[in-house]
Amino acid sequence: MTDAAKHENLVLEMPEGKVVIALRPDLAPKAVERLKTLANEGFYNGVPFHRVIEGFMAQGGDPTGTGTGGSKLPDLPAEFTDKAKFERGTLGMARTMDPNSANSQFFIMFAPSPSLDGQYTIAGKVIEGMNVVDKIKRGSGPSGMVQEPDKIIRAYVEPAAQ
Repeated sequence: MTDAAKHENLVLEMPEGKVVIALRPDLAPKAVERLKTLANEGFYNGVPFHRVIEGFMAQGGDPTGTGTGGSKLPDLPAEFTDKAKFERGTLGMARTMDPNSANSQFFIMFAPSPSLDGQYTIAGKVIEGMNVVDKIKRGSGPSGMVQEPDKIIRAYVEPAAQ
């Protein structure tokens, strides 16, 4: 594998613009492979950011928009790390109370959240378009569920610029 092949970005085309996420296979190889597989299959195209909490995070990756859906692929094992933290722009893998239940859902942090460090898998970080993430429609109530949520127009993987 060439060095360029190791560095890839997940691109989310949103109504307000493009979000570029540097993937971190060094931290979470299984989660990164899952994100790439699903993006390349078109799984994320048209999928909403169904749970968005102001000052915390925007969660998407569930085609049902309910927070209970996922891909047909098996759940992933936890890939927790102490080499990165949940900061603004971090992409983490969503899961149930079971640490080994991440599948297709992910979230992007609006702000640091140290309580998530070592508890959720970190798979990447926004390197371009955080202003677009900031414009994702917010939800209401403690769950942050969004009525008429913003949707990913298209998701794809591209080589990182050298």
